[in-house]
Amino acid sequence: MKKLIAAMLVLLVAGMLVAGCGGAEQKKIVVGLDDNFPPMGFRDDKNNIVGFDVDMAKEATKRMGVAVEFKPIDWNSKEAELGGKRVDVLWNGLTITEKRKENILFSNAYMENRQIIVVAANSPVKTKADLAGKVIGTQEGSSSVEAIEKDAATMQSFKELKKYGDNVAALMDLKTGRLDAVVVDEVVGRYYIAKKPGEYSVLTEHFGSEEYGVGLRKDDKELSAKLQKALDEMKKDGTSAKISQQWFGEDIVK
Repeated sequence: MKKLIAAMLVLLVAGMLVAGCGGAEQKKIVVGLDDNFPPMGFRDDKNNIVGFDVDMAKEATKRMGVAVEFKPIDWNSKEAELGGKRVDVLWNGLTITEKRKENILFSNAYMENRQIIVVAANSPVKTKADLAGKVIGTQEGSSSVEAIEKDAATMQSFKELKKYGDNVAALMDLKTGRLDAVVVDEVVGRYYIAKKPGEYSVLTEHFGSEEYGVGLRKDDKELSAKLQKALDEMKKDGTSAKISQQWFGEDIVK
């Protein structure tokens, strides 16, 4: 009898695992995100997780007929969180890169974004060449780091490249003068700049453009197909454009 009960428990646990993250009978999608990445995903004054990507995920999962849970993670460990099945997707301004494609299955790109250079309004820094000998800040584990590293000559001219846990901390250090410039995703940088008129300036030059996509595990092809179908429908019927208008004042969905 004990052996029978033990066997039944094993089957029960196995069934629960199949129904969990990435399972065939999946009833809920767990979205991994950096909850300090406005306007893509962040906490409002009531501590609710909100943002452009959050609204996109809510609409897509509704169309897929599954519940959604938003799980804040250490963005620097995002691939480990995904591979360890602690989250089902990464959806928070995730840049599509060839390196990330080695471990992540991406949706089609839904947005294009640039890596802009933000300085104080009264800064003498006007071009990328002016960054020589300066202290530059960026978010650790972000695509900004990769974008900077691609421009080896400019990066080597820096006095120091400081990496922060999030963009908010970097921009605060820029404001107080501990940094000379911050390299940041355009959607984030312009969101903050709009809230602090007259404090910051964006250089004309930048560190390149990129595309955002939703990241899934490489073997979650069925889930990927269902998600892509929902995203395509949202684009076609104008829902994505409406969500974009709410957050950016224009349709910037790709």
